[in-house]
Parts: sequence; C-alpha cells; structure tokens
Amino acid sequence: MIRHFALLAALLTSQAGTAENLKPIFDGKTLNGWRQCNGSARYSVENGELVGVTAKGSPNSFLCTEKEYGDFILEFEVKVDPALNSGVQIRSHRYEKATTVMTENKGKKKRTHEAGRVHGYQVEIANEKSGASGGIYDEAGRGWVANVSGDPAASKAFHDNQWNQFRVVAMGDSIKTWINGVPCADLVDSAELTGFLALQVHQFPGESPAQVRWRNIRLEDLGKSKWHPLWDGRTKTGWTQFGGGQWTIVEGALRGVSPKDSTERGFLLTENDFADFTVRLKYKAVKGNSGFFFRMADPNAPPSGPVGYEVEVDPSRDAGGLLEPRGRQWIFKPSAEKAGEYYKADDWNELVVSAHGGRVVLHLNGEKTADLANDPGRRIGRLALQINPRQELEVRFKDIEALAK
Repeated sequence: MIRHFALLAALLTSQAGTAENLKPIFDGKTLNGWRQCNGSARYSVENGELVGVTAKGSPNSFLCTEKEYGDFILEFEVKVDPALNSGVQIRSHRYEKATTVMTENKGKKKRTHEAGRVHGYQVEIANEKSGASGGIYDEAGRGWVANVSGDPAASKAFHDNQWNQFRVVAMGDSIKTWINGVPCADLVDSAELTGFLALQVHQFPGESPAQVRWRNIRLEDLGKSKWHPLWDGRTKTGWTQFGGGQWTIVEGALRGVSPKDSTERGFLLTENDFADFTVRLKYKAVKGNSGFFFRMADPNAPPSGPVGYEVEVDPSRDAGGLLEPRGRQWIFKPSAEKAGEYYKADDWNELVVSAHGGRVVLHLNGEKTADLANDPGRRIGRLALQINPRQELEVRFKDIEALAK
C-alpha cells in the first residue's frame, strides 16, 4: 500500500491564474471582521479600498482578521507609498506573554517582544528598488525565511505607484506567492499551520504621513492540515524490524540499541511505502551513529542502486546532513560549527522532512539544513529508523507524525 500525504498537489502546482470560489473577506464598505492589533496607524475605508495611514511614533500596526485560516488561496491588490514598507501577515498569532526569540535579520541575536505582539509569516510589500516584494518574512521571529530580492524575475515583479496583484497559496507546509502573475517565493516551512491574516502599516519616520491601500481582498478557505501520528507511542504496530539490533519501547519512545561486537545493520521500517509527504519526529542520539531513512528501498529485495535518502542522526557530528547510501553518498554535509548552532546534544531534537516530488527540504530544530529543488533521487519507499553495526549504539525516537488533512 502506498501512503500519499500530497496535500492537494494540483493546487501546489497551479499557475498564477484566478482560482475558483474566491470570496471577499473585506466588504469594501466597513472593517467588519477585522480588528486592530498593535500600533496606532489609522485604518479606514475609502471608495471600496481599505486604507492604512502611518502615525508618527507608532510601532508596526496590524489590522487582523477575526477568523483564523490554515490552507487557503488568497488574492489582493495593493498600492503603497514607495517610501513606506508594508506586508500581509498569514498564519499569524499574538504572543501571550513577553517572549524572547532568535532572529537572523542582521546576524543571529536575541530579541524580546512584549505580550500581544503580532508574529508570523508576512508576505512582503516593499518598493521597486528593494526587490523584496513577494518574499516571506517571519515577523517578530526568525526574520527572512524566503528572500526573493536576488531572484532576477521576482525582484522586478512589483511596480511603484500602481496597483499590484498578489496571490498566495498556502497548503500544508508549502507557501507560494506571485505578484502580477510572476512566481516569487516558494517556501517549505511547517512552523505555523494556522492563524489570522493581517494588513501591516510599518512604523514610519517621515514627517508627513504615508499610506498603503488594499482592494479586492478575496480568499478561498481550503480547510486545515494537521499532524497525524505514524506511531502510536505504545506498540510497534505499523512498523517491522529488519536485521540486527534490538528495539524496545521505553518511556514513550522507541529505543534502538546494539553492542560493539554487532555485525548486522538493522532497521525499524514502516509497513507501507510513502511517496509525497511531510513527516516530523523527535530523536535523541545517546551514543553511536544512526539515521532516519525515507523513500527507502525494500531491504528484502536484491540490491539495485541507491537505497533511498538518509538523514544523519549522530550525537556529535553532521546533524541534519543528508545522504544517499549506495548512491551519491553525501548530498549535503553541514560543518561541525554550523551543526553546533542548532543541534541539542544529550537532548531531544525535532526533525522535519518534507519530500514532494523532487523537492526535498529538511529542518532540524527549526533550522533549514537542506533544500533540494529537483532532486533525482528515489520518489517512493519506506520510512525507517536505523541501527548501525560495529559500535555501541543507543538512539531514541518519538512523536513520529505526518502532515495531512
């Protein structure tokens, strides 16, 4: 049996044309269904347009939808003063308490945000010169997660002093944007799966007020994607042991061990094949070298070509690296210094693997460690937890889940 977690693949590969069933979420007359969060910018309605005007000394302001959305297609038109930065928040929230986060906006550093501060993905609206419009910024969080300013086509899609049409398709861990029909961001990230939308008026140092205008704000609500367990946390149901080593269940985790004199490699594999999917899990590498395999060939079949993909699971090196055993070997190998920034030694680490067609993206503890656009590797196979021989090994896995409707 093949398991597909494709999340409406037809929508993910759709062109930038108008989708069916888009419905207005701004009525063109009032601000019903919206509420202001943060800042003191003024929001009003003029001639069927939603207008945001800066306020001197105000921090970033946001006009937020009262409803939250998960998967959707969003289209809107916007015209902004070239001196003013703006954006549209998607899948966003407000911090419940004062929160310190790590940002990469200007080098990694900690920044504290007060309770109530809006945070989440922001589809950037900037001027022609910046070339940043259509990129995705993690507001009050990590900073840029999809910067398009270096893309020759995307960076020229936005035009000053005119209406620009934006399109956003958010499905599962995929967020794609277009401006005036030109593809811009193509982000794979599962940090947030639901949240409100919000129209931003950025803080502004100018002496005279600046404004941003939106119109024809329409959305098709496509429901919500959720994490579903692939392991029940109590038994080995749905998983099959192959080869050496021993697997037991200890404190809600799968514990794999093997002695130093072991000679046979072992796996705990899913009984089903997986094609397109997004999977997350937590692991703790106590000692020895292990791995998480995906799109893995049947180990009972005669060897023929690459086994599949392997994500390195090791207590001291190469965390989050990607290999192709019996094939290219290392596809991406992080430096020890880089891995040391995001890997948690002697602790649980969260791994997210997104594999849809040739697009393969890895995140370890929120850090993107690999992003392959059109990889030629296997497109289907098992998920598997590995035990390597000829070493004293102990590794634990838990909270194994797949993203689906």
